Amino acid sequence: MSEGFRVVVPARLGSTRLPEKVLRPIAGKPLVQHAFEAAWRSGADEVIIATDSERVAVACREFGGVVAMTSPLHTSGTDRINEVARARGWPEQMIVVNLQGDEPLMPPQLIREAAALLEKDADADIATLCHPLQSREDWLNPNFVKVVLDRLGYALYFSRAPIPWRREGTSRESQLPAGLAFRHLGLYAYRVGALTKFSALPPSPLENCEALEQLRALEHGFRIRVGITDTQPPRGVDTEEDLVAVSALLAGRPPAKHP
Repeated sequence: MSEGFRVVVPARLGSTRLPEKVLRPIAGKPLVQHAFEAAWRSGADEVIIATDSERVAVACREFGGVVAMTSPLHTSGTDRINEVARARGWPEQMIVVNLQGDEPLMPPQLIREAAALLEKDADADIATLCHPLQSREDWLNPNFVKVVLDRLGYALYFSRAPIPWRREGTSRESQLPAGLAFRHLGLYAYRVGALTKFSALPPSPLENCEALEQLRALEHGFRIRVGITDTQPPRGVDTEEDLVAVSALLAGRPPAKHP
């Protein structure tokens, strides 16, 4: 990539389903450290952890993380990233990737792919990734966000519902529409200018309905480029069950190196 990219890892201490999850230990490290190291392995020029918690900041500095303290009033990681971009005076065309602090298994190549996708598409404001859905169960699962694309690879709509839906189908009979159904990966690359505009907008009706922040961007005419990846979406950490499963997966991983 010619221009390079930054990664910001939002790491909020307050979480409802799994209290203080970004500091929970996994394979001998706090959860957020695994996300930080994945970001460095992606080839990013800079990786910053954005938090409003001094406890998170202290823990991150102990493993060598670069920390930006942000407002406790932010309601999303996107707003937290925007504060970091503004404070550092990043130019409007700079690309910044949002990697959530509870994604310890995110493959570094997917971070790199999202940034490269945006860099190559001058018409896009945001870039993200999706993966072909393989089972009807996943397609029907409201915890898996689905995305429908236009013929050029831009997002038409995101939903927790199973989309697209065959006209003749019912909840019991409809089959997975192979080749048309994609699971969205919650990984975003923004141009700083688009990030600033997006963060200035109030939550939109569709966003509030589906609890999907990216719908605000679509409602306001942002173009979201979506890359299709063959890499399976990683498991994030939202519950104790996730924590146990991810811990087992990371137990045998060799230690990562970062600057």
